[in-house]
Amino acid sequence: MEKIKIFDTTLRDGEQSPGVNLNFSEKLEIARQLEKLNVDIIEAGFPAASKGDFSSVHEIAKTVRNCSVTGLARAVQSDIDAAWEALKVGAEPRLHVFIATSPIHRQYKLKMTKEQVIEKAVAMVQYAAKRFPVIQWSAEDACRTELPYLAEIVEAVIQAGARVINIPDTVGYITPQEYGEVFKYLKQNVPSIDKVSLSTHCHDDLGMAVANSLAAVQNGATQVECTLNGIGERAGNAALEEIAVALHIRKDYYQKETRLNLKEISKTSSLVSKLTGMIVPNNKAVVGKNAYAHESGIHQDGVLKEKSTYEIISPELVGFQSNSMVLGKHSGSHAFKTRLHELGLEVGDEDIKDLFVAFKDLADRKKEMTDDDLVALVLEEKLSKEDRFYKLETIQIHHDSKQVPSATITLSGINNEVIQETGTGAGSVEALYNTLEKCIQGEVELQDYRTQSVGGGRDALAHVYVKVRFKGIETSGRGLDQDVLDASAKAYLNAVNRAIYMKEKETATVQG
Repeated sequence: MEKIKIFDTTLRDGEQSPGVNLNFSEKLEIARQLEKLNVDIIEAGFPAASKGDFSSVHEIAKTVRNCSVTGLARAVQSDIDAAWEALKVGAEPRLHVFIATSPIHRQYKLKMTKEQVIEKAVAMVQYAAKRFPVIQWSAEDACRTELPYLAEIVEAVIQAGARVINIPDTVGYITPQEYGEVFKYLKQNVPSIDKVSLSTHCHDDLGMAVANSLAAVQNGATQVECTLNGIGERAGNAALEEIAVALHIRKDYYQKETRLNLKEISKTSSLVSKLTGMIVPNNKAVVGKNAYAHESGIHQDGVLKEKSTYEIISPELVGFQSNSMVLGKHSGSHAFKTRLHELGLEVGDEDIKDLFVAFKDLADRKKEMTDDDLVALVLEEKLSKEDRFYKLETIQIHHDSKQVPSATITLSGINNEVIQETGTGAGSVEALYNTLEKCIQGEVELQDYRTQSVGGGRDALAHVYVKVRFKGIETSGRGLDQDVLDASAKAYLNAVNRAIYMKEKETATVQG
């Protein structure tokens, strides 16, 4: 069967989702998991966008060896230079360079003629070809571009040295039949089209990103750009897990396959969800909590007699465990370490002892430790290492005779000094955050606050995600605890600590 390459852009286009702000270590952790998933290409970021993005792309390119790592660049020489410096340490450095081609973009954004756009695109591909062994060129807003002009510019960049041509549906506008016709047209009207691979990149504004991507595959695309859980700008991107499983389950129809390790899908989806703070809906195809649940009596009866009556995908195919080892307060360190390894959680030997102590402490308070709890435990350990400026010591919440909540909080500060403050608010969380703001002596703008449970039951862990603006820097934070208020405080401080760290790096760069 023909191989379809999977180009994962979770760390670039996915991170552009509103409210998502991954730090250096989180990006690296996702990249390692994408390597286990066996994607062909990881788009690690946009190196010219910021110092942080440059550093992340460079470290991922240096670390990941079993798949190609790429970075995005505009058709600008300085962008291409930054991308090369970040990616040259990679196993197979490749550049993803783009320029808009549609009339609306040419007129209002670029303010360039058709000829000027072609000239710019060709010049930048030629410039990049002096360094990069693989160049992917994208026609931004290709699906609203005149087809004869699209064919003309595609031929020009192929002659200039592009080896992959990406035809994105940038605004999620096109329909599957129309999108397939675009690929057919290019194959019939671009003389050098057989010298390159064709790629698809679809957004989900009209809910057709996956259908459009599969239509492109049917009409000659050999690479699909997608993200885990379909995250991305606006309504998101084509969902990697849906495309991969559709090609697998319906290989009789598509006659295509990927090299993905499908058993890593559940694990990768869960990791991306936890680190981005974007919850996977229960009814999400392939990775949703209800994707393999059957409540209807008729369905239950059918599944009990023969699974294939109502279940076309087995949960085991994508890594969901039908029966897993149950850990509890009587479990030993060997079982604990084994389960962490089975879950693909990377934990250094020096951290195992501390983690096992934390596990025992939590297991004493919970009836049963689930896999989600273990993942949360490792995440909590990593979050605690980020809290190097302010650390939560104690919280007390009180209500007076008029039921007005007040919070008393003790922190250890930047120089290990003890800070204690009391404050009030309309509710317990507001009282908590008003008091924390007094502790750190700086205005903190809370832009987003979300909470969800990890697992089920009364003893479930609370996972809180916040987005704040502090010292002119917008950042996110997470907190985990059995008490939702403790988790809320940890998330707030995690975000503040990140902002301080980013501000220090920014200052050091300026002074340097």
